[in-house]
Amino acid sequence: MKHIKRFRILVMGRANAGKTTILQRVCNSTDKPEIFDGEGNKIDNDIVQGTLMRGHHDIKHELVFKSNPGFVFHDSCGFEAGSTQQFDQMRSFVVDHAATEKVNDRVHAIWFCIPMTDYHRTVTAAEKKFFNECDTGHVPVIVLLTKVDALYLTAIRELLDEGLTTVEAKERAAEKQGKLLEKWLAHVKDELDKCKYPPKGYVTLQKMHQEKADCTVLMEGTANVMNEEGLQMILVSTQQSSILLCIEYAVRK
Repeated sequence: MKHIKRFRILVMGRANAGKTTILQRVCNSTDKPEIFDGEGNKIDNDIVQGTLMRGHHDIKHELVFKSNPGFVFHDSCGFEAGSTQQFDQMRSFVVDHAATEKVNDRVHAIWFCIPMTDYHRTVTAAEKKFFNECDTGHVPVIVLLTKVDALYLTAIRELLDEGLTTVEAKERAAEKQGKLLEKWLAHVKDELDKCKYPPKGYVTLQKMHQEKADCTVLMEGTANVMNEEGLQMILVSTQQSSILLCIEYAVRK
């Protein structure tokens, strides 16, 4: 493990799942990441944005934030259930980077983002395809329920539909939001745990749009499903979200 210099994460999920914002919070940054090709050569951000506008995307590109270069991210940029080519490219990347002999090129964890703005379609054919057909081997997949804040307005609407006044609805909205989150998290778990290659863990995230958002729950949820203690320590020492988390894992060791 001492030869591993950076912790590498593949981030997956449909468009508008809040992936970039989460990475910024993890790395304590408001800047866009620097982008490198597979050989370590920096790519001009304007070129990358141009290819994205044309619908092209390279999962092999490395996303690195100056504020925390200890993390390397890859973005699958999402895939639809009917896009066989995109799915095959993603699966090939996962297989290659899970088993490569080059320790610094290995993917150590996968974050699969599902936004709660689409709570009525949390598990689509695309999610089922991934968890039924993509064997990630020893690389754990953690499902992130993102944009949980969106359930607040849903809670307000449902309370108003129940006959409460606006004032009463606002007073009970937080409690209702919590119950809605429990409901949809249970639904996602029920659907994905039945798949051939189910997730190793689930994390719910909210208020990630705030610059000082706390990512401790994400770091802890990821560390807890790592198969090797050495990788746990690399992740915990790389993250900047919680000193207490560093202390906790140091004591465990």
